[in-house]
Amino acid sequence: MAQGEVLEFEEYVRTRQDALLRSARRLVPDPVDAQDLLQTALARTYGRWETIEDKRLADAYLRRVMINTRTEWWRARKLEEVPTEQLPESCVDDATEQHADRALLMDVLKVLAPKQRSVVVLRHWEQMSTDETAAALGMSAGTVKSTLHRALARLREELEARELDARALEREERERCAA
Repeated sequence: MAQGEVLEFEEYVRTRQDALLRSARRLVPDPVDAQDLLQTALARTYGRWETIEDKRLADAYLRRVMINTRTEWWRARKLEEVPTEQLPESCVDDATEQHADRALLMDVLKVLAPKQRSVVVLRHWEQMSTDETAAALGMSAGTVKSTLHRALARLREELEARELDARALEREERERCAA
């Protein structure tokens, strides 16, 4: 790669690093994993930088690399998972409502397939248009719309199920205290 290309890439990373890290943070729940995801995507993109003709599309290219990398990691981890009898209790460090809502949302997003999660993140968090999302993910606008529709329906179902579970636990606790 020519010296000018290297400097151009370094300047791009310096100016876009925060936005790209936010994108990575929305794709993986752990902040350390998000940093690793971004670094991996940047390393992969660095080798292909000179082939990106329109540098205005570099953000979309990097997001695509992050999504593909996250999918690779997800597939690899899926093989390492071991079922257990009881799930560990989830706790929220910060008691504020905003942090609790965010933690719940991040947890609920885990029920989505990687493609659905990518569409939800790009459309709602990144506030990309349907066409921009389609271009970033390499799918048609219709596929983005139908995937988003199914993903949001799945999220609603999961939230309703969790609400019912919470009510049942509260009822059991009240009955236990009354006895």
